[in-house]
Amino acid sequence: MARRFSANVTLVHAYGPEPLAHSALPITDPDLPEEARRFEQQRLREYALDRFPGQHVDTLAKLGEAGTVLHEFVQQQGTDVVMLATHGRGPVRRFLLGSVAAKVLHDVSAAVWTGTGAILTDHTSNIPYKSILCALDDSEEAEGVLRVAASLAPSYEAQLSLVRVVQMPPPTAELDFSPYKKDIMNAADDGLRALKEKVGIDAPHAVVEATVADGIREEAMRRKADLIIIGRGRAQSTLRMWSHVYPVVRESPCPVLSL
Repeated sequence: MARRFSANVTLVHAYGPEPLAHSALPITDPDLPEEARRFEQQRLREYALDRFPGQHVDTLAKLGEAGTVLHEFVQQQGTDVVMLATHGRGPVRRFLLGSVAAKVLHDVSAAVWTGTGAILTDHTSNIPYKSILCALDDSEEAEGVLRVAASLAPSYEAQLSLVRVVQMPPPTAELDFSPYKKDIMNAADDGLRALKEKVGIDAPHAVVEATVADGIREEAMRRKADLIIIGRGRAQSTLRMWSHVYPVVRESPCPVLSL
């Protein structure tokens, strides 16, 4: 991606207190934090030489919590895209402790590229991308997300497809949307067609009924997507559990670029 867009790359590594604890210097030595920083910085430079041979990359090693270090870096440097992996730990652990990926998705203003790796063994992503799926909702940010996807796909000569997932509320004794399902699906389809016309693109699209994460995953599998593009404006709300972004990332068979 850096080569394709002639982008500058910085490798950022946030480390904890371990280097300080294992140093030969006494814990009270004022030079201890600087020695630990130099040690981690050297490790990061060696990693850069190994993983990015022949390329210039900047490196930053800093003591601190990873999500906070990344957030501060993005604010200071005006970064366009943050790329990181996520361990995809279980929902209870994430709910109690959070994770670096969840914090970055919630706090960082830049676009975030992330994924949990090959979740489904029978689905292998292509690099460069050949198929890009853009998942859209009915929010105000949908047009901006679609415009980014429409600009990115041609740069890879990738096929762009769109999906809108309609998550019907479960029926209750007081309210049942089942009789209106067809009208709701048709309205979503009409809205997607109108958005495509406004942006001026002619890409295949689908409207599916499912939970958001499941619907996007299934459409990504059907389209053999190598990248999913989504918006995450609602992920900026105070309560992270309201966001669909992390479940989408966790369940996706390919990397997710969230805007």
